[in-house]
Amino acid sequence: MSYTKHDSAIVDEGAQIGDGSRVWHFVHVCSGARIGANVSLGQNVFVGNDVMIGDECKIQNNVSVYDGVRLADGVFCGPSMVFTNVYNPRSLIVRKSEYRQTNVGRGATLGANCTVVCGVTIGEFAFVAAGAVVNRDVRPYALIAGVPGRQIGWMSRFGERLELPVEGDGETVCPHTGERYRLSQGELQLLA
Repeated sequence: MSYTKHDSAIVDEGAQIGDGSRVWHFVHVCSGARIGANVSLGQNVFVGNDVMIGDECKIQNNVSVYDGVRLADGVFCGPSMVFTNVYNPRSLIVRKSEYRQTNVGRGATLGANCTVVCGVTIGEFAFVAAGAVVNRDVRPYALIAGVPGRQIGWMSRFGERLELPVEGDGETVCPHTGERYRLSQGELQLLA
């Protein structure tokens, strides 16, 4: 075994977990899960069968990663954030054939207690604030807050807020790294 697993964790036979990953207290990883290298699964995390988690992701305590969720490399899932996989669930109606795929781009942050409604795509390095509800696609580098979530700004790869309007054009630099960004026609691009 090339990953670390706490004695209380359950990893079903067939699950794939990459080198250097850490599986903490009371975690359950189902047999079909595919988890990359150097991933941290915090206390009481559940990972379903049809789940793909990239390298270097951090999934904090009390997060359930349900079937249909795809996390690219470097995604951060804050404590007690929520993924769903059925858009209109009913206890009396079986809808397992209606699961919707949710895609989270490289380096994105999903803040504590936020909710991501199934079927959306969250762009790379997007930042969802604590407690927000994401019910539509999120652009790369977007800062999302509120219920329902709406874009209130832009974030750098480093996780610093950028001085740019939500819409329009402009250029700015990350206040921490000095990386330059250009906003044009609703798309933010990192300039080399």
